[in-house]
Amino acid sequence: MIIEIKNLCKTYDQQMIFDDFSLTIERDIITGITGPSGAGKTTLLRLLAGLEKPDSGSIEGLQGGSLSYVFQEPRLLPWCTVRENLRFVCPQGHDLKKDFESEIDIMLDQVGLTEAQSLYPQALSGGMKQRVSIARSFLVPSELLLMDEPFISLDLDLKERLMELFLSLWEKKKRTVLFVSHDPLEMKKLSHTILTLSDKPVRILKREENKKL
Repeated sequence: MIIEIKNLCKTYDQQMIFDDFSLTIERDIITGITGPSGAGKTTLLRLLAGLEKPDSGSIEGLQGGSLSYVFQEPRLLPWCTVRENLRFVCPQGHDLKKDFESEIDIMLDQVGLTEAQSLYPQALSGGMKQRVSIARSFLVPSELLLMDEPFISLDLDLKERLMELFLSLWEKKKRTVLFVSHDPLEMKKLSHTILTLSDKPVRILKREENKKL
């Protein structure tokens, strides 16, 4: 999926966030987005997710395509176990549900949560919750994955391990990823392309290709 953002305009409270903003997002690579706080990075993800509507301009390439979203906080259903939280994104259809249980088993093993599958979110550590969130995003058969600073509240060691986990999952199920972060370590570790955005109204100040990936 190649996504084309063309001449995008978006205003909040009479403040221009995007003004004639254009961007091409390449297929099946991880694009990292960084820049000043409050500049519009999260707004860009929300526009791509359809949670916000542009004032004008267009976003092309998403028609009919599914997406998944990893937020700063895990956003798990507190009344559901780990397995039930993963089952929540199951596609419709009896046969699909049967196959999906096997996919959940595989994913639980990959993220190291098989023994925790019957636990509720309140019994999980922060890192375990975020592993569930990442696992859930990869269980969704999506073409686009949006990630909004998903490692921001984690200590360095846990952050490193979750980034390795994310990359291993992405290698198995490649998809187009947009990843927002302020952390240079995360940018270099995860992103094939790094975009540095300006303050409002948003412009692309720099585009770097990460040769380490």
